Amino acid sequence: MGHMRRDEGDKAGPWGATETMRITAISLRGIYEISKVLTAPARLETTLANVMTLLSSFVQMRHGEIIVLGADGELEFAVPAGNVHPTQSATSGSIPQAVLDQIVATGTRFVAQDISKSELFQADPQMPSSGDTPPVSFIGIPLKAEGETIGTLWIDRVGDGSTNFHHDEDVGFLGVVAGLVGQTIRLHRLPSMDGQRHVEEKPEPSPADGRTDGDRHPHVKIDGIVGKSPALRQVLEMVPVVASTNAPVLLRGESGTGKEAFAKAIHKFSPRKNKPFVKLNCAALSETVLESELFGHEKGAFTGAISQRAGRFELAHGGTLLLDEIGEISPSFQAKLLRVLQEGELERVGGTRTLKFDVRLICATNKDLEKAVLNGEFRSDLYYRINVIPIRLPPLRERPGDIRLLAEFFLDRFNRENNRDLTFSSSALDLISQCEFPGNIRELENCVRRTATLARSKTIVPSDFACRNGQCLSSLIWKGACCSQGPNGVADLACGTMNRDGSQLPADRNDPNGHAIGSPRLTERDRLLDALEKSGWNQAKAARILGLTPRQVGYALRRHGIEVRKF
Repeated sequence: MGHMRRDEGDKAGPWGATETMRITAISLRGIYEISKVLTAPARLETTLANVMTLLSSFVQMRHGEIIVLGADGELEFAVPAGNVHPTQSATSGSIPQAVLDQIVATGTRFVAQDISKSELFQADPQMPSSGDTPPVSFIGIPLKAEGETIGTLWIDRVGDGSTNFHHDEDVGFLGVVAGLVGQTIRLHRLPSMDGQRHVEEKPEPSPADGRTDGDRHPHVKIDGIVGKSPALRQVLEMVPVVASTNAPVLLRGESGTGKEAFAKAIHKFSPRKNKPFVKLNCAALSETVLESELFGHEKGAFTGAISQRAGRFELAHGGTLLLDEIGEISPSFQAKLLRVLQEGELERVGGTRTLKFDVRLICATNKDLEKAVLNGEFRSDLYYRINVIPIRLPPLRERPGDIRLLAEFFLDRFNRENNRDLTFSSSALDLISQCEFPGNIRELENCVRRTATLARSKTIVPSDFACRNGQCLSSLIWKGACCSQGPNGVADLACGTMNRDGSQLPADRNDPNGHAIGSPRLTERDRLLDALEKSGWNQAKAARILGLTPRQVGYALRRHGIEVRKF
């Protein structure tokens, strides 16, 4: 970024490449940190002040400010770095009115390498003469929401005669920040503009929602989302606000945290709720099949294309499209997807007719996209395109109080589906509440269903759980991650084997081969291969042997680089 020095000889060669990587790393880190600030619950003025304070850590600046305009185009408030002036004139201690007017009127950025040579700055009577003072450069970026300019983000900085600022990189970085800020301002304005509709859509509080009259921030009810922990509540409160816009959303979280359920909730609370909700798991398809699934194909486009087929973008027209596991698509397909998202139009595979679409895009991933960008595995321009509103879904270990509620919810669902009347004993609920479930909600549901199916009576007791019978094998895949962690922060025991206070639960801990779970004699990879061999390399059967889902087995295969054998 602009606060790094670079000699002329560093413009090319190894040093130039290294510095480019450093600049990219700082940019990504800056976007990530600023995104967290923008999505945290706080007053708008406080949020923007925090953004300006954080911005100085990632870009060289002398002064900086966010100027927000009201619906009438007049100044609503200005937020300099580290301070807030709700009613201050934008020309008092800020940028010249002529500069602000040009940015707002044209909706384009304004960059001046030396403001002493800029006519717009020289027209300001308060502008000091240049004299022998070092040159001051200026970058101003319009804040936009739904195509409307609603303010400006600007910075200036002083050169020392030797510093070589990276203006292009900084302008790009500030452009992304301005885009995030513009969407945040619009989101904060929506409740006051359309708050009545949100209130009407929120159901009355009920015990099933996990809410009480004493809750300070009641949240919306979402089908399949159960809990009352602060981490979950914070995400739930964002859903109706985020849903009111068409901005792309990136749902981030570990496998099994409910990304699809939250995507459906965003669609349900959006103006597109009566239009289609279409989803696609990108990780499950090859590049050619993925292209056909998303864009569609014409008859005869390839072998097996016996008829014309509409793609998911067409099917979701007017509605919402969820692209799950977006981090798994190949670099070559990332370029194709980026072009389609930028243009808002596509051609079917084998076709020449251009089709326009109107889709609200929601992406989901459990991958570290920032690391993938730095490693060259994911395009930075596509990252910026989909990461407009990032939402992190908390893993179950950050919601320990919700495990009991979820277990009872899943058991109630099991009873309805199977015409049973099972209940948990208090000791059984105590036991299951000790587990952190590295597979998150999906693993918890599997545990409840497996235990309910094999329960010896209508009341489930601790001895009914697989972990009490040496049959809880999820640790073989998840590196022993469940109830507690070792001294290095890595869990080394399976679900139900240890209390939170560190005491051992009595249990027979043998795997199907007679080796104690956690024994160094069998590695995670060995156990996975053993299960695959026993199942004839059928992933579904191997998953049943290990007590996991086929999807979890698929993740493990990719993580260990195991090529699936086909017979």
